[in-house]
Amino acid sequence: MLPALKPRRYERVGLRSGPFVAWQGSAGRSISRVATLGLGGLFIAAAEPAGIGEGIKMVFEIPGGEVRARAMVRNSHPGTGMGVEFTSMKPEDRARLHRLLSKLLTVLPDKQPN
Repeated sequence: MLPALKPRRYERVGLRSGPFVAWQGSAGRSISRVATLGLGGLFIAAAEPAGIGEGIKMVFEIPGGEVRARAMVRNSHPGTGMGVEFTSMKPEDRARLHRLLSKLLTVLPDKQPN
């Protein structure tokens, strides 16, 4: 029997044409698109994603300003992208992200399930 999946702590929003995110891992720097956005992390569309367990630094622009964060790669799919969990972010960046997500979650019908 498979273990039950834990429910996600934060809702996510799928983005058809998400913002660009500049990120840096051990293999260097890259620019990709955010495919899914949540308060706990992102799914970054990347042909050559960082590996599971790798720490990355990132910066992306959203309405209201820039968001800088550190994150841990939780899943990685070469040719598709990577799911990352935020590990560090300044309070003002988190507030900007929270404001944007609050707006998106009230107007977008295609939010991702928990």
